[in-house]
Amino acid sequence: MHAYHTRPAARPRLRTLAHRTGVLAFALVASCSTATEVLEVKDPDIVNPSDVQSVAGANAVRLGALARLNAATSGDESLFLLGGLFTDEWINGDSFIARQEIDQRTITRENTFLTAANRVLHRARLSAEQAVALLTQYNPTAPGWQVGEMFFVQAYTINLMAEHYCSGLVFSSVVDGVEQYGSPLTTTASFEKALALVDQGITKVTGTTTDDARVLNALKVLKGRILANLNRQAEAATAVAGVPNSFTFNMLHAATATSNQIWSFNNLSRRYSVSVNEGTNGLNFGGGTDPRVPVCQGGDAACRAIGVTLATRDDLLRPIIVASAWPARETPVAITNGIEARMIEAEAQLKAGNATAALATLNAARATVAGLAPLTLAATPAAQLTQLFNERAFWFFGRGYRTGDMRRLIRQYARAANTVFPTGTWHKGGNYGVDVNFPIPQAEQNNPNAGGAACIDRNA
Repeated sequence: MHAYHTRPAARPRLRTLAHRTGVLAFALVASCSTATEVLEVKDPDIVNPSDVQSVAGANAVRLGALARLNAATSGDESLFLLGGLFTDEWINGDSFIARQEIDQRTITRENTFLTAANRVLHRARLSAEQAVALLTQYNPTAPGWQVGEMFFVQAYTINLMAEHYCSGLVFSSVVDGVEQYGSPLTTTASFEKALALVDQGITKVTGTTTDDARVLNALKVLKGRILANLNRQAEAATAVAGVPNSFTFNMLHAATATSNQIWSFNNLSRRYSVSVNEGTNGLNFGGGTDPRVPVCQGGDAACRAIGVTLATRDDLLRPIIVASAWPARETPVAITNGIEARMIEAEAQLKAGNATAALATLNAARATVAGLAPLTLAATPAAQLTQLFNERAFWFFGRGYRTGDMRRLIRQYARAANTVFPTGTWHKGGNYGVDVNFPIPQAEQNNPNAGGAACIDRNA
């Protein structure tokens, strides 16, 4: 009986064991299958050419190019900040060697901040280039201003790089997903490349909507800026004619998306401080005497009102001066505007020998800002030129103009570098160097056509 009852009892145990073993084996197979599937998941960050070959895809690439332009300007530590650190707009407030060598004008090609800024500029440029091709093929009835804006992004980024980097810039492309390596271009050739793209963009904007006007004005002012860089001031003035003072082309920011990084690096992290007469030649941006560059001292009542309660920079040694024009992470930044058109016109007038007309143009622009008194005509042509470029410096503070303007003073107006850039004793010890531009990043050595990614020259 015991044996009898034992056998029937044993069979269920064996069946149960077999069942459990089978389940375990299935689970193991399923687990391996799941693991394989996880490893084979498509990377959502990789977009293949076929993924954007549609109206929606073309528009997505267009919007992506605008997002990358945002990162390449005020949405990241871009040439807006780094170029201002290199000149007399910002002064170093932390202990990062790569920032210090930019501030001191002793820049190595391995500088990681410049490499990152260079990379995001190229990403914006390439995205816009791809958007033009996609919009043309898959959405030919899209508003012309959308294609025009993509030409603006390409030209803007190329011009900004040519203003900051040495001669020898490389602009590669991507065709059908395959990189087409570019070859080094001189500074002049880079500006001419940007100019050709602007002209293409202008032909695309034929409508009368608000967006048409915004993009067309942006292209016109950018054309004037490029022509001024090419020492063609009379043509530059013609290019910007009719652009209203009220025009702005803004980069937007938000707490939930891309923050205003000028605010972030100055107000929040205090790695940058507004300069005050930096290196003998520097302008008094941080003195608080010009309403175009409003400032406060960290910890004072005005700074506390915008959340800056600490009195020192990130290095805890020196006072922090805050550019209160951008009081919050959401504050937009105008990367170009109608006042730039007026400054271009004034420079053309001055170069043509009409200093009285140039002064009138400068004062008409100043009249748009409450509390900004009119200028009197400087006594000499040299002083009048200084007056003009000082006006440009205060109008365009923190938005990527200053390095290009300083280089133009050397290249076009024969000013000595040591009378233009900060010079003498550097504020953290030692002396300022002699750099008047940024080197080509070492990462460009990956390009077999780049000739070792060396500058053609380091001239202004």
